[in-house]
Amino acid sequence: MTPRLRDGLVGAALGAAAMLALWAGSQALLPAGSQALLGNRFAGSSGFPSRQEQDGGHGRPLPAEQEAGASKAGFPSGSLGTSGTSGTSGTSGTSGTSGTSGNHAGHAAGHGATAPANTLFIAPERLQAIGVKFEPVARRPLDHVIRTVGRVEVDERLLSRVTLKLEGWIDKLYVNYTGESVQRGQVLFTLYSPELVATAEEYLIALRSSQTLGHSDFPEVAAGARALLAASRRRLLLWDIEASHLRDLERTGQVQTTLPIHAPQSGTVINKMAVAGLQVKPGDELYTIADLSSIWIVGDIYEYELPLIAVGQSAGVSLSYAPDEVWQARIGFIYPTVDPQTRTGKVRFELTNPGEKLKPGMYANLTLRVPLGERLAVPKDAVLESGERRIVFIHHGGGRLEWRNARIGQRSGDWVEVLEGLQEGEHVVTAANFLIDSESQLKSAVGGMAGMKH
Repeated sequence: MTPRLRDGLVGAALGAAAMLALWAGSQALLPAGSQALLGNRFAGSSGFPSRQEQDGGHGRPLPAEQEAGASKAGFPSGSLGTSGTSGTSGTSGTSGTSGTSGNHAGHAAGHGATAPANTLFIAPERLQAIGVKFEPVARRPLDHVIRTVGRVEVDERLLSRVTLKLEGWIDKLYVNYTGESVQRGQVLFTLYSPELVATAEEYLIALRSSQTLGHSDFPEVAAGARALLAASRRRLLLWDIEASHLRDLERTGQVQTTLPIHAPQSGTVINKMAVAGLQVKPGDELYTIADLSSIWIVGDIYEYELPLIAVGQSAGVSLSYAPDEVWQARIGFIYPTVDPQTRTGKVRFELTNPGEKLKPGMYANLTLRVPLGERLAVPKDAVLESGERRIVFIHHGGGRLEWRNARIGQRSGDWVEVLEGLQEGEHVVTAANFLIDSESQLKSAVGGMAGMKH
């Protein structure tokens, strides 16, 4: 005998022994009468000895005590009441489980005939126990609050850069560090330029010639002297030499080797490249001066909120580390483009900066309140959001509740605008509506079980 055949025979023997033990255990658990009837039913199909075979094949009727035991087990007197071939699926409709199913069906049918599908009834005592609260639907003034963060920047209209239009060297530096405050006309540094000195000397010669030859009897000579003086003067003015320097030159008649360069405006030096002895060329940026008494704050606002704002609207400005101090700014410009990555548009806020507390590069909190007017609104807690649906529960009194789909609009703090689904004066559930929703779903599930077989 091969090992595989031996293992197969052993497995078959073990399976037969297990089935026999199972049958014997089930016979022991049933009442006496049931054991007898089951023995008769499965005598021809199970392969186990029938009741008649156990009694010698005489087929005697059940004793009276076994018949009574079968009746107590829930079977009709004289028979088990099974149908088909299964001992569990063919039980009679007179059992307790089937009766319960019938009661459920009748209860569900009764409710469906008297109440719409979107209503439910909860006893007032239960509503009070779970903490249900109501709020009337009413029209009220709403405003939309936009909060964002902005970056403090220099007002570009109050920004100056100090450059030269001629070549030279910085001789002496008077404003020598970044952040220093300067006044308009203050001397920043002095410049030595050989080209400038030569032009100034030419101007003095032209001035003397004009004084001596300007009254010549020869008109051509007088006109030439005056033209040379005008050309020399215009060349100096094109180099941004101030008129006061020319007057000093005409008054003294002496050429200064260095020229003072003055600040074009009052403000703060935010960038400095000038150092003593530096050779400068036309176009080199030596100083950047910004007037910080008025600044910009550039904030990012989402594209869906851009239609709510307009130039001239006011906004509150605060710092995270000083929330008690609030400045007022106004929208000066809305940039015409939107960032394709963040889906935000830039908005420029303008405000005065007393004491220069707001410094370029800082971050500030911006708050805009956009009035929306009077609108039909409910508390935000009254709306249950589930995917694309917004559901509200309306209380009609006496524990009768109705749920509806609502279409909502703008949100304003603790309030939500209602566009469709509610009427003014109706009472909506604002607290414990999740419990009501759960109970309504539970009742729907129990009602759906009315057609199920037990």
